[in-house]
Amino acid sequence: MNIEDYEKRKMEFIKTQAGLTNSEAEKYFPLNSELTKKKFDLRILHRDKVQKIKDNSNLSDSEYRKLLEDDMEVKLQEAALDKEYAEKFEKVLSPEKLYRAQQAEREFMQREVSNFRSGQANRRR
Repeated sequence: MNIEDYEKRKMEFIKTQAGLTNSEAEKYFPLNSELTKKKFDLRILHRDKVQKIKDNSNLSDSEYRKLLEDDMEVKLQEAALDKEYAEKFEKVLSPEKLYRAQQAEREFMQREVSNFRSGQANRRR
């Protein structure tokens, strides 16, 4: 899959579904990309920590506790980012359009996952 094509299709879908003007889209998508990248970076760091611990097959309770704590910390950091960016998004979109854009992004992601899974299932046959 070409990531540029994917991003272009995602932005077009969100813009259409949320009814964003060109001006709104020009302000919204860079912020949305920033937020997505920051969340992605958090998850990568967490995944690396988890992998280092999982590579050791004999985990202690304290190591499992550390995994759980790290997982919770990532969720809290993501929530803090969501809150920080909510304020930024409110400066560029109305609450209705922001809600519609977020819903459209979720719907797009669900469709992409379904399409991917359908393609995988068809290739296995």
